[in-house]
Amino acid sequence: MSTINVPPPRGSLLQGTLDLLILRILALGSHHGHGIAMAIQARSGDTLLVDHGSLYPALQRLESRGWISGAWGISDNGRRARFYSLTAAGRRQFAVERGRWNRLVESIARVMEPNSTPEKA
Repeated sequence: MSTINVPPPRGSLLQGTLDLLILRILALGSHHGHGIAMAIQARSGDTLLVDHGSLYPALQRLESRGWISGAWGISDNGRRARFYSLTAAGRRQFAVERGRWNRLVESIARVMEPNSTPEKA
């Protein structure tokens, strides 16, 4: 059976976009891991679902790069949780990543325009 016409799973992300989404949420304020996942889901209109198996390695990767910092605290439900916040380097990286994303979206939109002219070979 061909998978050509099978849509990607709901909420699947382009590779590399999870880091951008995490940086975006943390640009709004500090959150614990589950809060980041819920914020992405809510802001996407329940379209993007972040698997915790992908989220926590991404948080560790961003922290090791110095883009976010984590500190232990107590969540709203009284449980111990690690809260993450954006560092100065993370704010700079977010600006870079947001610019790349905007250029990608604009480029794809140009290709998708019904009146776009094919390039000459």
